[in-house]
Amino acid sequence: MNQVAASEIQKERFEFDNDAGERLAGLLERPAGSITGVALFAHCFTCSKDIAAASRIARALAANGLAVLRFDFTGLGHSEGEFANSNFSSNVADLRCAAHTLRERLEAPQLLVGHSLGGAAVLAVAADIAETRAVVTIGAPSDPSHVAHLLKDKHAQIEAQGEAEVELAGRTFTIKRQFLDDIESQRLAERIRTMGKALLVMHSPLDEIVGIDNASEIFLAALHPKSFISLDKADHLLTKRADSEYVATVIGAWARRYLLDGDSQAASPRPRVAQNEVLVEEHDGKFAQDVYTDKHTLRADEPTDYGGKDSGPSPYDFLLSALGTCTAMTLRMYAQRKKLNLTRVAVRLKHDKVHAQDCEHCETREGRIDRIERSLALAGDLSDEQRNDLLRIADRCPVHRTLRSEIDIQTQLDKPD
Repeated sequence: MNQVAASEIQKERFEFDNDAGERLAGLLERPAGSITGVALFAHCFTCSKDIAAASRIARALAANGLAVLRFDFTGLGHSEGEFANSNFSSNVADLRCAAHTLRERLEAPQLLVGHSLGGAAVLAVAADIAETRAVVTIGAPSDPSHVAHLLKDKHAQIEAQGEAEVELAGRTFTIKRQFLDDIESQRLAERIRTMGKALLVMHSPLDEIVGIDNASEIFLAALHPKSFISLDKADHLLTKRADSEYVATVIGAWARRYLLDGDSQAASPRPRVAQNEVLVEEHDGKFAQDVYTDKHTLRADEPTDYGGKDSGPSPYDFLLSALGTCTAMTLRMYAQRKKLNLTRVAVRLKHDKVHAQDCEHCETREGRIDRIERSLALAGDLSDEQRNDLLRIADRCPVHRTLRSEIDIQTQLDKPD
């Protein structure tokens, strides 16, 4: 994968809700230009998305053209919820929610990377994410129950009293009996065998937290294609920068085979685009397109029914989006100027082809014409007269006027780069 300069990596907050409606905090890192794939990273037990190994690996993968999401599991880092009420199953559910949100906002993750217990979690969830093609574990236990040894001094108290305060990595956590019951009930070997994804197992023979025998058990349980990389001299948390950067480099090279789907498309530096200009470039040699403005990058595609991968909105989706966003902005500006109590605007649009003769006010009388249906939902303490004014103002939206006016489109040939 082509390297992207650190200055060209974009970072953005990425928040989403878990199954309980609690807000989970994440960070999405991606190259400024086109991406070769999307990765989801799961951190280690009681860690957070900001642990050094996680941030270094995510940053290095982003520099290799991947968009990488790392987030705090429920009750950890900046995420809402109580850690004491979480368990391995809830971690798996959090990953499932993260993948679903990525699917809605960008693309579903094709690559899952998990560190320590996060590695066991990505193995458990992999089969549930259809778009995932490859899974990487780093220092992962072959079964979640392995973490019980970290609690051995408090095990009896947890069993007797239902919970106990446990010190892990210098911090105190409340562990409940339900956590122990949950990890004991997991059967990870069968999930590994049937997940149907390429697997890379990375483990240090010097790991004193999760022994190297766990890597052997994961590897033997998996079907091909599978690979193993020994992280000699590394500790469990990959505290040395060189170790985490090496891990990311190997993952980037290994994952290329599975994420590019056999083609040779790789990430390239973001093209220069002038203000008020839009550049559209093919992404995969099929229907997917990368859409660039001077500051933003979008993805357009066709639905799978039309031969695309549905990796982004269709051209007509973008057309409706332009009209819808312009309409909402125009109404907001008008409401602010007139001091109207408009608390929320929602614009729903639909495009269709209809017979010209069915349009009473259209000049065209033969064949078919384009029809856009637009409905406005206006919340707030508004009189009927104010609502009618807003309905009238919607037609003054600049994009609406452009679509209704005569448009001169001039096309020319440019020299290829």
